[in-house]
Amino acid sequence: MLFGNTIPMVQKSLDFLWKQQEVLAMNIANVSTPGYKRKTVTFEDEYRRRLQAASQTKNTSTIRQAIDEADCLVYSRDDSGRVDENNVNADVENTKIARSTLHYQYLLQSVSNDIKRYQSVVKAQ
Repeated sequence: MLFGNTIPMVQKSLDFLWKQQEVLAMNIANVSTPGYKRKTVTFEDEYRRRLQAASQTKNTSTIRQAIDEADCLVYSRDDSGRVDENNVNADVENTKIARSTLHYQYLLQSVSNDIKRYQSVVKAQ
């Protein structure tokens, strides 16, 4: 396989980052909603655990299956210091959106550069 597991791994990471963007936008939209509890998305720990277990088999299809089966978890944070029981801090959420956006752009650029390198090799032959 030309790209190995690179494309599926990046695709799964982009899916996670997209979900994270949705959840962060929902948090910001509810910054003034009394009782709203901030949602958080986690992905890296499960992804890492699945990949480490699969990589010990050194079987490409097992690794691909681990990539495909990894999923993100959305959960609520119950801590709140506000009187209205809302725990969204717009500044924190906006910072996370900026970080997530940069990460998303980096992954897209990285895959794009890999594809361009392969194209240049193919054209040179």
